Amino acid sequence: MMAGLITNGYLLVPKRIAALNDAGLDFLQISIDNVEPDAISKKSLRVLDRKLQDLRAQAAFDVNINSVVGGGIRNPEDARTINTRARALGFSTSIGIIHDGSGRLKPLGPTERAVYDEVSAAINGPWQVLKNLYSGIRGFQDHLADGQPNVWRCRAGARYLYVCEDGLVHYCSQQRGSPGVPLQSYSVEDIRREFLTPKPCAPYCTVGCVHRVSTMDFWRRPQDRSASRASSEEPTLDC
Repeated sequence: MMAGLITNGYLLVPKRIAALNDAGLDFLQISIDNVEPDAISKKSLRVLDRKLQDLRAQAAFDVNINSVVGGGIRNPEDARTINTRARALGFSTSIGIIHDGSGRLKPLGPTERAVYDEVSAAINGPWQVLKNLYSGIRGFQDHLADGQPNVWRCRAGARYLYVCEDGLVHYCSQQRGSPGVPLQSYSVEDIRREFLTPKPCAPYCTVGCVHRVSTMDFWRRPQDRSASRASSEEPTLDC
């Protein structure tokens, strides 16, 4: 299993980075929404750049910087700037597509799509492939960029465990309360149940972490519903 941390980066002082090294953290991701803070988001490159430099100097774990386009992002060109800066610091990079404020996924506009395509090409460039082995799994995003659904089985709660600050397991950051079980008591039975549970939010899901860890099931375990029912007696628990 891989232990990852999703953070806004605000508390990443050198002492805490050293503690994360000692704890054996494998992977850390920061999503940066803009270059300058605005009324929508304070997770800006200007605020976090000092933290990124500390990570470059001290982190023993992999660091991914995620830029975003889509609903609510005022300046989509910022994703290009953020991605370029992250690559210059030696981090792996990704680009995410987000819903608007009402939770709806909209196709990317012309400017957003141009930035998305440019950043995607940089992520998949010949010098970035090894650095982006994990974040480079992003075929699911092409449908989302066009406002189209994906056909897949979300394995949240099984291959992917999202643990909140209260120690509860949820499907992801957007589906808190499901199942909402303490990690201490999360069992094989819980994993089996959630492995086979269809998630109604899956077709338009934009949460890259869950998509990436579920990708293996396109060849290891059935991804269509009829095949999943046929194999439901003994799901393989390759978490």
